Amino acid sequence: MAFDKKYIPFIIGVAIAAGVFIGGKLNFTDTSDRLFTSNSKKDKLNRLIDYIDYEYVDDINTDSIVDVTVNGILKNLDPHSTYIPKSELERVTNNMKGDFVGLGVNFYTYNDTITVIRTIEGGPSEKAGIKAGDRILMADGDSIFGKEWSNKDIIQKLKGEKGSKVKLGVYRKGEDALLEFKVKRGVVPIKSVDAAYMLTDKLGYIKINRFAESTYKEFKKALDKLQDKGATQLALDLRDNPGGFLGIAEQIVDEFLEDDKLILFTKNKTGKIENVYATQHGDFEDGEIYILINENSASASEVIAGALQDNDKGTIVGRRSYGKGLVQREMSLGDGSAVRLTVSRYYTPTGRSIQRPYNNGENNDYYNDYNKRLSSGEFEDAERIEVADSLKFKTPGGKIVYGGGGIIPDIFVPINTAHQNETLNYLKRQEYISNFVFEELDKDRSIYEDVAANDFIKTVEISDDIVIKFQDYVNLKERTNIAFVAYHDQMRRLIKSELAQQLYGSNVAEKILNQVDGMIEEVISLSQGDDYFEVNLSEDNED
Repeated sequence: MAFDKKYIPFIIGVAIAAGVFIGGKLNFTDTSDRLFTSNSKKDKLNRLIDYIDYEYVDDINTDSIVDVTVNGILKNLDPHSTYIPKSELERVTNNMKGDFVGLGVNFYTYNDTITVIRTIEGGPSEKAGIKAGDRILMADGDSIFGKEWSNKDIIQKLKGEKGSKVKLGVYRKGEDALLEFKVKRGVVPIKSVDAAYMLTDKLGYIKINRFAESTYKEFKKALDKLQDKGATQLALDLRDNPGGFLGIAEQIVDEFLEDDKLILFTKNKTGKIENVYATQHGDFEDGEIYILINENSASASEVIAGALQDNDKGTIVGRRSYGKGLVQREMSLGDGSAVRLTVSRYYTPTGRSIQRPYNNGENNDYYNDYNKRLSSGEFEDAERIEVADSLKFKTPGGKIVYGGGGIIPDIFVPINTAHQNETLNYLKRQEYISNFVFEELDKDRSIYEDVAANDFIKTVEISDDIVIKFQDYVNLKERTNIAFVAYHDQMRRLIKSELAQQLYGSNVAEKILNQVDGMIEEVISLSQGDDYFEVNLSEDNED
């Protein structure tokens, strides 16, 4: 039978249509058995976005629709599965990595001009000769001051590849002409260890603000220095630490626990259990350890507290922790954005989950838990902590511990309501204290040129006149009438601490804040064997 050539165009058309159909279904990560299958749920979302993209009457940014869709999906999961848009991913990644490529300056925009608050020790700008108080006006010949320059635009202008150079034009008080600096961009650390120093002859102190990739190295370096100074006891301050990388917390716990002690175990969707044990590499296994926690200590912070408590190692001091027992893994979405998806739960060595309850998609109560605890009086009275007998566990040493919502400390320290005043917290969040201190310091920096950090701590006093001046500064900015009559002592300490931060860095600033700190005082007292108030949760004393 002869083939009729008139059917050739029809056959070619069918072949092309089939190719388009197959190509649309093809995913190069799919196996052959999935090639001709479809996922109606995924197709529905893709089709809706395509309809909006091609058919909707107005021009719509479908990228923003996708972001809303992803956030909407994650909102119906647990409270800790989150979406990181492309615009935020670099910043978030740098923060968790523990460093970034940059110039190494802390700055803020003062009168529409980039003003250096402090250069980062050992960073590119310090090496180039830039100083606190300098105003950066030019970058590679372009002006970078004025109202049209946002912080984001400035950072974008100053960014570059590691090893690349930028020529800066800098105004410095007392100089007639602009100074010129060539700064070679380099790796700048984002510190996660805020402070490390000796509280007593034997008691060292380390404060960690998060668990980033670099945190263990920072911690180990600090611990080694304290041990060289004679530390046989350690206060590890994890207050207000929201967590971070689980593996980093495990490394830190390993410094305190003997070989083969269980640190934690995780369980995923399929029920697979993975145990994590301490190794023989711990350098502080014979030391006396105190862990400081509060209601904002979460995740990896709770891993450390729970691992030590369940192994009858050390003493947990403070208030009940946040209660996050879920583990996230970051996954790329292929367009520069990412999702941190909860992939497992972790359990302390006794088998308790410290994740507080939540309802999928109904997380308002979850996030309002802080206010619930505050109003219940839990922050001021250990007896107000709610525990459930069904979530009771016993450590190898016979101590009763509880799951179901945070780590309950061994030693309870009530909140200092004076230091938690909402007005003071608001002023810190708005950076009024930081900006005020900078402006006062900038009037004459020579006052502190020859003042050593220890001399500053011992001799410098903040007068009531300065507090009143700050009060007037805030009232002018806020157009209100705030009075600090009842908080002069706290304001003096906050101002002095910020002044130390800008002059000497966070280690000195923390020393000043810790001079009047109930939890620090409690730990010092415990380390010296003084009487203390213990949270009474032992089985022998139950009602």
